[in-house]
Amino acid sequence: MRESGENYLETILLLQKKLGCVRSIDIANRLDYSKPSVSRAMSILKKQDYITMDKSGFIELTDKGLQKAKEIYERHILIQEFLIETLGVEPDIAEQDACRIEHIISTRTFDRIREYVEEHRQ
Repeated sequence: MRESGENYLETILLLQKKLGCVRSIDIANRLDYSKPSVSRAMSILKKQDYITMDKSGFIELTDKGLQKAKEIYERHILIQEFLIETLGVEPDIAEQDACRIEHIISTRTFDRIREYVEEHRQ
């Protein structure tokens, strides 16, 4: 899956937690993307069985989509925590960097970061 698809899944997960129900316009507003761009992405995610969309336009993550979104979000949170707590990076910069790093980091490196963060949590 490409970075943009991962960003959409993570955004859907966060919006579901916040709003309960998610529509394309909510995603467009959150990411500051055009509605046509979001609609195209939702079509791709639906074909890949990451989301379902009902006739009213409400979007839900499938089990596959939920699992992937949770993985991405976990990476984001742990990387952000590592950057702040271990390296002393300012929270707003750590947020932005974690958003980029979460998509390209290897599983091995992420696992080591997870182990480090878990060992050093206060």
